[in-house]
Amino acid sequence: MAVLRERPYVQFNFLVNLGDGKTDGVEAGFQECSGIGMEVTVAEYRNGNEKENSVRKITGMNKSTDVTLKRGIIGSLNLYQWLDQIRNGDQTAYRNVVIQLQNEDHTAVVQEWKLMRARIIKHTSGPMNAKGTDVAMEELVLAYERLEMA
Repeated sequence: MAVLRERPYVQFNFLVNLGDGKTDGVEAGFQECSGIGMEVTVAEYRNGNEKENSVRKITGMNKSTDVTLKRGIIGSLNLYQWLDQIRNGDQTAYRNVVIQLQNEDHTAVVQEWKLMRARIIKHTSGPMNAKGTDVAMEELVLAYERLEMA
């Protein structure tokens, strides 16, 4: 699915599927998505009788970074209901979240990130400011076990 080209894609055309199959409508609309990433750790090892005076790098565990999604408060409780399932210990509440980057005219998906077995670990609303003119925002942080890209 990844579409290669010489000029980089812009960052403001993206879709988020929170594991419910929806990428349209206000509940699936997010202003910002940040922190998608992964890391493979390494362990350093060296035998005491090695002739070479350096360590070996042994591939270790895979770690995924937490992803932050932000949107304006729209009066929907879908994020709270998902978080409530998770905090009540519902093991079926883990979802596969898909984030898709689109081309400039929204006719094709050019890159896709799949956050496997994702769950909300933090939800924040606000800040609220009586003198401000900004949109009231809510933020959620997702932890996931594996990142797949296509």
